[in-house]
Amino acid sequence: MPRELRTVPAGQPLDLMVLLREALAGAGPALLPVPALLPVPGVAGETTVPRRVAVVIETSGSTDVPKRVMLGTDALLSSAAASTVALDGVGQWLLALPAHYIAGVQVLVRSIVAQTTPVVLPVGHFDPAAFQAGAERLAEPLRYTSLVPAQLARLVAEADGDRRLLAVLRRFTGILVGGQATPAGLLARAADLDLRVVRTYGSSETAGGCVYDGLPIGDTEVRAVDGQLEISGSVLAEGYLGDPELTRERFRQVRGVRWYRTGDLGEVDPATGLVRVLGRQDNVIISGGEKVSLDAVERVVRSLPGLAEAVAVAADDDRWGQVPVVVVPSPAVPSLHPPLALGPEPLDRVRAATGAVLGPAARPARLVFVASIPLLASGKPDRQELGRLAGAAKK
Repeated sequence: MPRELRTVPAGQPLDLMVLLREALAGAGPALLPVPALLPVPGVAGETTVPRRVAVVIETSGSTDVPKRVMLGTDALLSSAAASTVALDGVGQWLLALPAHYIAGVQVLVRSIVAQTTPVVLPVGHFDPAAFQAGAERLAEPLRYTSLVPAQLARLVAEADGDRRLLAVLRRFTGILVGGQATPAGLLARAADLDLRVVRTYGSSETAGGCVYDGLPIGDTEVRAVDGQLEISGSVLAEGYLGDPELTRERFRQVRGVRWYRTGDLGEVDPATGLVRVLGRQDNVIISGGEKVSLDAVERVVRSLPGLAEAVAVAADDDRWGQVPVVVVPSPAVPSLHPPLALGPEPLDRVRAATGAVLGPAARPARLVFVASIPLLASGKPDRQELGRLAGAAKK
């Protein structure tokens, strides 16, 4: 029997939480949360979903066309239960991410399971002072929050010189960080400050993070097939709304077990089960006839001094077809229009480092300064906009 799907604004997360509780209990319609500033349209051509679906999440579309992921009640609750076991127990959450993305929805689901009320930060630009004020309102012994790396970087930078903020951050039982790769240098700085950071890996299709600090949680299993990570377990989504072909492509039955093909390159240590994510399969370019992983280029560049927030993107090139270009945020740049290309000396250092590790084809064609890295609402870099900026700065 189908179930009504209702599009709802996520600008007031505590109001959304009331509807979410009803959806999980089967007493209300399934929900499609949308950003607060958008109109609340119907879902074109789709007003119902399978009965077991409780939430539909629209993916960010950072590298491709957004998809609408159907999540069942069992998947959402299984994810929350696995997280509770992997952490130190149920507690109170500080919501610092948009409630129309899976990480925000899961903060609400975990709060429902824990029977606690989350503290919600104001919608919009992330402000460490607002985060501190919100964290100081948390009242439960166990305290959690979920962030993207850019938010953690802001907090770590501020906490270096702010003892009050540092004390607040140290009160958290767990600071979950995910959505994209977290630079090793940032993790090291957080560890030096004695912050309990938990690296998470997962997606909307897995009801959020299902691998903590490299190890699967709950009944999640991860394997690598031809270099691509695949995931099974009770956290898997039902599929994609209105796209049965993509559902069949990404979710496959193998000897009675349902696996989700993530599109991420990675490996799993056979002895420890430790999962290592190497980058997106679709974030690979062909430069001069050779495959180059932009994620690998980004990892090498971010290991260099002063480039921890750099992002590698592709740019068209008359000679090589496509080439890596590295975009670097710099407060010294007054405007994104036009972006500025760096001189040869820092570029030579970056090219030498990437070439030594990844080979000549991976050497960036240029470095581009921008005032700040453009972000999606999810906190992920807007790679489509970065690609446009990289092309605009071509000499």
